[in-house]
Parts: sequence; C-alpha cells; structure tokens
Amino acid sequence: MDSLTQIVLGAAVGEAVLGKKIGNKALLYGAIAGTIPDLDVIANYFTDTITATELHRGFSHSILFSVLMAPLLGWLVHKLERKIDLGWRNWATLFFLGLFTHAILDAFTTWGTQLFWPFDLRVAFNSIFVIDPLYTIPFLACLLLLLFKKRNSAIRSKLNTFGIVLSSGYLLLTLGLKWFTYNQFKTALDAQGIAYNEISTRPSPMNIILWNANIDTAGRYLIADYSLFDSSKIVFSEYPKNRKESSYLAKKPNVQRLIAISQGWYLLQQQNNQWFFNDLRFGRLPSKSGEPQFVFSYILEEKDGKIEATEVRKTREDAQYLLQSLWQRIKGI
Repeated sequence: MDSLTQIVLGAAVGEAVLGKKIGNKALLYGAIAGTIPDLDVIANYFTDTITATELHRGFSHSILFSVLMAPLLGWLVHKLERKIDLGWRNWATLFFLGLFTHAILDAFTTWGTQLFWPFDLRVAFNSIFVIDPLYTIPFLACLLLLLFKKRNSAIRSKLNTFGIVLSSGYLLLTLGLKWFTYNQFKTALDAQGIAYNEISTRPSPMNIILWNANIDTAGRYLIADYSLFDSSKIVFSEYPKNRKESSYLAKKPNVQRLIAISQGWYLLQQQNNQWFFNDLRFGRLPSKSGEPQFVFSYILEEKDGKIEATEVRKTREDAQYLLQSLWQRIKGI
C-alpha cells in the first residue's frame, strides 16, 4: 500500500500496543515501524531497474525481517527513551507488530510480498489497489480524532479499535468482491464458449467497484473489465502472445528475470522497431491515443549483448486522463 496508509496502520498498531502507557508516542513509533519495510525503495538509487524490482517487497516484507529487526529496534528505542521505563520487550512487541502488519496489508495488493522469504513464494491476494481512499481515509479520521483524547480515555481506545475493525472489515469485503467478480468473468467466458487455462483478477485503481481480469488461453491473452454497475455483457480484448516472434529476446537472462517477476503474465511487443516488456498483472490504463497502455511496461534495449530495461514513466496528463476515464467506467455500461 502507499506510504500514508502504512503510516496510519502502523500508528494504530502502536496505539493498540502501548497507547495507554505512553500516549501519542505510541502512534509515533508505530508510524515509524509501519514505514521501515518500504525503505527497500532506496535500492532504486543504487542498482538497475530489474534488480530494484526484484528486491521490492522482498526481505524487508518478510516474517524473518520482522523477527530479526523487532528486538534490535526495541532495544534501540529503549535506550533512546530512558525516561520511559518500559523495557525493550514492550518496544520490540510494538515494532514486530508494526512491521508484520505492514507486510500482511501489502499481501492483499497485486504486487504482494515475499512473506516467507528466503523461500521463493510471493503472497498476493490481488484484492485491493495500492492506493484506496475508502480504506485509508476513515482509518486516518479515527487516528486524528483520538490524538486529542487522553491516553487513558475509553473513547480514545474505542476510536482506535473502531478504525482497526473498520479497515479490517474493508479488506474482508475486497475478498468477497474478488470472489463475486471472478465468477462474473468465469460465467461470461463459459457463456461465450471460450476455453481458458487461468483467470487472474484485481481491482482497478483506487476503488473496489471496477475489476480487471487477465485470461490465459493457448495462444493469446484476453483482458476485460467489469463494474458492479454494469448491465451489458463482458467484452474481452485479445492480445496475441507472440511467443515465437519474441523467442530470441525471451531467452536473454534479464528478460528471463522480468518473466519471473511477472509470474508468467507478460507480453513482449515490438513497436517502431522497439521492444517492450509488458507486465500484465496490473492491467491496462486508458490513454488519449485510444490504445490502452499497460500499468507496468519496460523499454528493452540491447547493449553489448545484454538487455537493459527502463520503465515507461507515466505523465501527469496520463494520470488526469486516467481519473476521468476511470470514473466514467466505474459508473457502468
């Protein structure tokens, strides 16, 4: 999830663990704990695009990281906060839960987390977008309200509990909607007589009303959208896999790494003599040109026999057009 959401969750966890003992400092240290795992983005400044992508939500989002870092951070804060005689174990508990819940929340997103690192197993429930205002804003409102209550106040505790229960209930709702929309796509495929190997679904940006699906078939991918307000049948767009045409490129080590990152959901496409690697897991974005763009797309360039990947960056104009198009599509067709 985005940084603000993880700060809110971490602060709420800190309040639940030590709020009655130290008041707003529990929020502060909980927020810090909720931020630490995402410091893995620092790798973007010191390594190449593919390596940084591989490292993202890896070790720092694992159970092992939480177990190893919690005692260290607990001991460090215990030394810094000598006037608060809590002992390092109380601080360690706060940090463990702050780190661990960060990873659990990220597991609900499409990118997922390597929760069981060093095992090569990424946990991704694909039920919430990395930014979802309906998850974050009510949770944040509860935290802001409790800031002005005394640490032993019953209202303070109830506000924090309400925020945690409300946000957790929202996550459960996303799983329910994922199951419902998955069956809508499956029913549409069966009704249209389309044979398929696998269906992968996820919500579109910043909402859980509009859902996207990737469908793996023998020689092509099908991609479709479904809004809970739709009254028309689901229409599937076709994307040929072009595996033979791109076989030479697909054998390159760095492209193999990108294929592993995408968990096999990818397209290699050539446009104007330029090769692109498209990660299909995150769906498409509408564009003014009328040709949808993929959320994560990489330009591939061969230098000295080695493939280098550069992510295709989105502009502010792309974001504005996305929001306009997204709202129209959410309302249904």
